[in-house]
Amino acid sequence: MEQARRAVATYGLPREVDPAAALLEEVHRTAGHVAWLQEKVREIDEDDLVWGVVEEVDKGAGEFTGVDVTKAAKPNVWLELYHRERAHLAKVAKDALAAGIAERQVRLAEQQGALIVGVIQRILDDLSLTAEQRARVPEVVPRHLRAVS
Repeated sequence: MEQARRAVATYGLPREVDPAAALLEEVHRTAGHVAWLQEKVREIDEDDLVWGVVEEVDKGAGEFTGVDVTKAAKPNVWLELYHRERAHLAKVAKDALAAGIAERQVRLAEQQGALIVGVIQRILDDLSLTAEQRARVPEVVPRHLRAVS
């Protein structure tokens, strides 16, 4: 039971999600991973990016005790993770573009804008504005909408 609780805390529970939303969420999440890993790589000394400890063996018993250290020319694990995550970001971004997510977001924003315009128009119609007040609508309404955005 405890193992299941830890798994849920680590991996979460299944949830219903629109595939397009999931793909966009993965783009955002992966971009965050890339930024975090980039900072980790920046903290590494330049020489340690391609040379370092690949194995440590603790010889606690026997005639020659101590730690045997093996070094090799090999990319640092943080650098490898950074490159893998960048490749994943490029892939999911490409997938999102191929799925037309950006276009869907634009269409959704346009639809929401049209709904807002309709609501504002109905409100103004209900108010029975004078001609002078109606003449100020194109000036006043856009100014307030821009302030919100």
